[in-house]
Amino acid sequence: MRLGVYEVTASLGAGGMGEVYRATDSRLKRDVALKVLPADVAGNPNRLTRFRREAELLASLNHPHIAHVYGLEESGGTIALVMELVDGEDLSQRLTRGPIPIDEALRIHLRHPGARADLRRRTATGARGRQVRRPIADGLT
Repeated sequence: MRLGVYEVTASLGAGGMGEVYRATDSRLKRDVALKVLPADVAGNPNRLTRFRREAELLASLNHPHIAHVYGLEESGGTIALVMELVDGEDLSQRLTRGPIPIDEALRIHLRHPGARADLRRRTATGARGRQVRRPIADGLT
């Protein structure tokens, strides 16, 4: 599948607001994450507005523990949020190995205070951010 200059190489997951893919940017020769808004959602003006608001919120954040937004891509009636690709284990994957011990949970929690504070500040206006996604094991030593 191709979306503009992005060649999709793998599916990473799906949720209520879209499907996320690994893709290669053919211009800049880098891997990115594409959050694609499904056609049935894109046809709903309220959901489309929510998706665009989420993109704006995420683009306004600048923190090492929040994936960077590169832009919005619209092609052939499909809209996608283009984001930094962050490799690693996410929380749902980590939980398949069992409960997180308290010392590990505290290290995860303490690593992200600035990201949480920035997100709280910006979401106080009513926007919702869902992409505070860094590998939870990243840097935990």
